[in-house]
Amino acid sequence: MAHHSTSPLTLLFIFILMASGAKMYARAKNITIVNVCKETVWPGVITQNNSYQGDGFTLKPGQSASYDAPSGWSGRIWARTGCDFNNNNSTSTCQTGSCGPSINCTGPGSLPATIAEFTLGGDTDFYDVSLVDGFNVPIMVRPFGGKGNCSTAGCDGDLRQSCPSELTVKANGKVIGCRSACDTFNRDQFCCRGSYGDQATCFPSNYSSSFKQVCPAASSYAFDDSTSVITCSAEQYIVAFCASRNQTVCSYHDNKLFCNQSKGLKSFSQSWWLFLVLALPLTLNIGVIF
Repeated sequence: MAHHSTSPLTLLFIFILMASGAKMYARAKNITIVNVCKETVWPGVITQNNSYQGDGFTLKPGQSASYDAPSGWSGRIWARTGCDFNNNNSTSTCQTGSCGPSINCTGPGSLPATIAEFTLGGDTDFYDVSLVDGFNVPIMVRPFGGKGNCSTAGCDGDLRQSCPSELTVKANGKVIGCRSACDTFNRDQFCCRGSYGDQATCFPSNYSSSFKQVCPAASSYAFDDSTSVITCSAEQYIVAFCASRNQTVCSYHDNKLFCNQSKGLKSFSQSWWLFLVLALPLTLNIGVIF
């Protein structure tokens, strides 16, 4: 699946769909998850604690969901691809990112998978896009407003198109993922362990450097945090699958449509959003969230 640009009409559909996400918690920081891919994805959500409490759902192309994470939440969000769930969502196999047999994740995603990582505090949030576990789809993470760096994390292209042949994962002759050098070769210098277990001895490899070229605002190896983890304080975040950092993605909240653009955060009144609903035929179904 090649990385693609989203047309203005498709973006308008996404804006409308993103206004319709269900909520999980009564009071939380909102993370809107949107599928800009041409194919269905099955987002996985894991709370990083001893029990690895997980969630999951289905997002068809153009659909969105709203995940409300409580203050202090630390977790991962990623896309499962090529899944085949049965009628009651209790059994499935996924080509990438599998996190157990059911729609709700019971553990971390299998490799390779591009991961959006969050640690949400009361005053300060930390987020990044990680390629340490490999790559399966481009991810973009963007805050709305907020204080601090608050820049956009993620990729400028699709790493599957330039993945070294020794790292590629294929299904039916198609590249569906790109493994990390650590996962592929299991060597200390690629995994930053053993005598390479600190920042003074573990450096970027040719493989992680090639990842960084495609995803300059993502973590490409274990000690890449200094250039990839972003510090911000915001109430709204976007996680978009198959979106690049320069794409406009919007979120609907407080009766307004907020669009993060190159000139800053732009808001539109509810009547403008309703005009879009009336002017465009809504042909996609809203997914059932969690």
